[in-house]
Amino acid sequence: MLSRTLTVAFDADDPTRLARFWAGLLGREVVEDARGALLPGTDTQVGLRFVPAGPDEGGPHRRLHLHVTSDAVGDQQRVVAAALRLGAAHLDVGQLPEERHIVLADPEGNAFCVIEPENNYLAGCGPFGEVACDGTRQVGLFWSAAVDWPLVWDSDEETAVQSPHGGTKVAWGGPPVAAKEVRNPQRFELTPTGGDQRAEVDRLVSLGATRVGAGAAGVIVLADPDGNEFVVLGS
Repeated sequence: MLSRTLTVAFDADDPTRLARFWAGLLGREVVEDARGALLPGTDTQVGLRFVPAGPDEGGPHRRLHLHVTSDAVGDQQRVVAAALRLGAAHLDVGQLPEERHIVLADPEGNAFCVIEPENNYLAGCGPFGEVACDGTRQVGLFWSAAVDWPLVWDSDEETAVQSPHGGTKVAWGGPPVAAKEVRNPQRFELTPTGGDQRAEVDRLVSLGATRVGAGAAGVIVLADPDGNEFVVLGS
C-alpha cells in the first residue's frame, strides 16, 4: 500500500504572509489555491497549508509545534537569524539554559524550535525535521496505520512515525494530555493515494477515527482517538 500524503494546516489571520514566512525559512514555493496557501510536501517532507481563521478560531489552544533542523556547526545561528529577518521572534516557554534548541514564534505566534546540529534523533530528516504533537500512544499508533508510516519510536508512551522514504518525523509526547475544549487551530490533512475519499474515510473510521462532518471545499472532517480534528481531501 502506498503511503498517504500528509499536510499540517494552520488557521491564520494572513495565510499568504504566513506561508511566505515558512517558504522562505524552509526553501519551498507557495502554491495559492481555493483553500488558502500551500507549501506542498514531498515523499520525505510533510506539507504545510495556511487557511483563513474564522472569528472564533486561532488563539493559544495549540497541540503541535514544528522543529526546524540545522546541520553543521554554526548553522543553527544562521537559521535563527534567517527566521528573525523573515519576521519571527524569540519566545520564552520556560526552556532551561542547558537546552540546546532555540524557541521562536512565527509572525502569528506559532511556536517552533530550531534544533542544534548535534541532535542525532533528527539527523538526516531534512530542514523540516519534526511535527511535535501532544498526544497519547494510542493516537500515535492510529496515525501510523492511517498514513502507512512505520513507528520509528515507541517508548514510555511516546511515539513517532516517519515516511518509509525518511524525512520529517511526526511525534506524540504521551500523557498527560490537556483536555480539548475548542477546535484545534492546527490540524492534519490527509490526501488518499487513489483519490477515493469515501473509501478512505471508511478505512480511517475502521482504524478508530470518528466522523465530525463535512467542511468547506468538499473535505470530510474526522477526529482521531484523542479528539483532534483532521480532514480528508477529495480528488
